[in-house]
Amino acid sequence: MGESHHQNPPPSAGEGACGAGGRGEPRSRLAALDLNTPEASLPSPDLLRRPPSPAEGGGKCRGIHVATLSPGADLPGFRAAARSLIAANVPPEATVWQTESLCLFGSDPAPSDAPPLALPRPVTDLIPMVAPHRDPERYGLLYALIWRVLHGERALMEVASDPLVHRLHRMRKGIARDLHKMHAFLRFRRVPNEPERYVAWFEPDHHILEAAAPFFVDRFRNLRWSILTPEGSAHWDGALTFGPPGRREDAPEGDAFEAGWRDYYESTFNPARLNLDAMRAEMPRKYWRNMPETATIPALVRAAGARAQAMIEKAPTMPEKRDPVRAVERMARDEPDSLEALNAVIARSEPLVPGATQAVLGEGPIGASIAFVGEQPGDQEDRQGRPFVGPAGQLLSRALDEAGIDRSQAYLTNAVKHFKFSLRGKRRIHEKPTAGEVSHYRWWLDRELDFVGPKLVVALGATAVLALTGKQIPITRARGPAAFGRPFGGFITVHPSYLLRLPDAAKEEAYRAFVADLRRVHDLARAPS
Repeated sequence: MGESHHQNPPPSAGEGACGAGGRGEPRSRLAALDLNTPEASLPSPDLLRRPPSPAEGGGKCRGIHVATLSPGADLPGFRAAARSLIAANVPPEATVWQTESLCLFGSDPAPSDAPPLALPRPVTDLIPMVAPHRDPERYGLLYALIWRVLHGERALMEVASDPLVHRLHRMRKGIARDLHKMHAFLRFRRVPNEPERYVAWFEPDHHILEAAAPFFVDRFRNLRWSILTPEGSAHWDGALTFGPPGRREDAPEGDAFEAGWRDYYESTFNPARLNLDAMRAEMPRKYWRNMPETATIPALVRAAGARAQAMIEKAPTMPEKRDPVRAVERMARDEPDSLEALNAVIARSEPLVPGATQAVLGEGPIGASIAFVGEQPGDQEDRQGRPFVGPAGQLLSRALDEAGIDRSQAYLTNAVKHFKFSLRGKRRIHEKPTAGEVSHYRWWLDRELDFVGPKLVVALGATAVLALTGKQIPITRARGPAAFGRPFGGFITVHPSYLLRLPDAAKEEAYRAFVADLRRVHDLARAPS
């Protein structure tokens, strides 16, 4: 690697079809290789007729290697090509990068056995953030970065003044801005005369559709939607798929919810802080057509001066003082005074974890001698609205029967009242609640047990122990009688779902130990206080 790597931007996509001949020769062919095509940088017509002279950065021609990638952000293709080129010791100046949409040179077959590249973390993080850029030189620049890092410049990413690093960072920032704009300014509209489905049209500056789509999956997981762009489309119906380009006219022009967008924007618009330059920079006009709230901007801007002056002239008012004693008394009056009232509060509350169809309330008689506390409802519990009715609940019922405990006379509930899950295809896969989520539900559980008034509370698994004690305690160490710092006795054992996850060879022994725990629970509950 010559010193010119540090002094000038490295060779870019497609430069030098008959590239620099020597290590120290000039690298000035970048501009000459741009045919103003969208997806490739190729030799100029002048250079197609004759090789470049040494003064132009030429010299003795060397073999050119051509890497052909798919249009857009072909990250897998780039990784495979870069591995093959590095394995063949091909320098950047001897490489042409092109796409299938404009394939003029053919393509070298990439060997399938090229080993992975050992790159520093900053480089591997940068590559997927630059690959979606529209600059046709992006792949050549990234390959130049990889080449230099693997040829003695491991800390190159730390040299912010290096022209190559500086340019790649600017490209990364461009992608980050484009993703932000898509996340903020894309608007779904409901498709009329169809089962509930939403479509949005968006025109990104770069090839970011695949990078941006997971954001919308996380936000609108329970809806069916499509995002149409001039270069491709994304579709979600329980699984994320990508398709061909769309057209603006394929997206609905509006829907009934647009009035809500306009009302929200008008209510948050502050005339005293109007800054047209900042507004145009943050919300470029190219996005306005797809955003219903922007229809209100001209009228809001025209009225801003008068509204701001009215705010200045209006007499100031003192903030209303609240009486903390009365506020506490009001909270005490509003606090549920029965299990039925508490369950009504839980049932109408929004889930504190993602997902969930409904709250799953506790089940059993008030005054039950034993209360069982599990982790959270599962898929079947969420659908039926009852605790412990799925596979783990059926195993618990069988074990209770063998231990001599009448399930109908026990109280069963969960630390978390809503089902937390992630979608895999059409399956809802259980996700363990976080400590923060367990803490959110803890007040409900404490009040619930106060109303039930059991003699003994059994914590089924680590999440139940966390909810009852506020501490992370290993089950294997604490299994057996426990003190929860409450007026009732405590007992810790495994959750029945743990038994279902064990290998077949270990299940029988673990099940016998679980039944033995329940027999001890039965004996403790019958023992005199």
